[in-house]
Amino acid sequence: MSGIEQIVRTRLRSLRQAQGLSLDDMAERSHLSPSTISRIETGKRAISLDVLLPLARALRTDVEALLENDSDDDVVIRPVPCQEGAHTVWMLSKATGNIKAQKVRGEPTDKIPEQRVHPGHDWFFVLEGRVKLFLGDRVIIVEQGEAAEFATMTPHAFVAEGGPAEMIMIFDQEGHTVHRHDGEQ
Repeated sequence: MSGIEQIVRTRLRSLRQAQGLSLDDMAERSHLSPSTISRIETGKRAISLDVLLPLARALRTDVEALLENDSDDDVVIRPVPCQEGAHTVWMLSKATGNIKAQKVRGEPTDKIPEQRVHPGHDWFFVLEGRVKLFLGDRVIIVEQGEAAEFATMTPHAFVAEGGPAEMIMIFDQEGHTVHRHDGEQ
């Protein structure tokens, strides 16, 4: 078995376990059988794109993160801005981690965003400007230099208030997936 194959197998198993997923959970998410996944993780089945793509999706990561042949020597993350709905987002953490950190810049809007819920916990720190946090029935203004932390099973959303706002956000993998696909958060 080549070095990269062993790395991919280790990453697949480690990501699955870190997310608390059983082989049956992975099978349901990836539409592969539990025995196929087990054989891939243990090296008893070849890794091919037809299984790697659904496994990456099931783990909410990308194939590139599974195939990266980098070492921990390069610990510097070089964020690149990307547009996600009404926000510009810079990922500040690696794709393979359980905890996600990102810098978000939002522009003010008169539109009241739809509040969402998801398992987990969110935390953000306002670097610049003001953020209006909708948290259930409450509306909270979080000022520059302040932070907010809340359970995400409470309906929540946020917008920049009175001008552009920048913040650092930290949440778990599941929260990141919800926020990334939401476009409104």
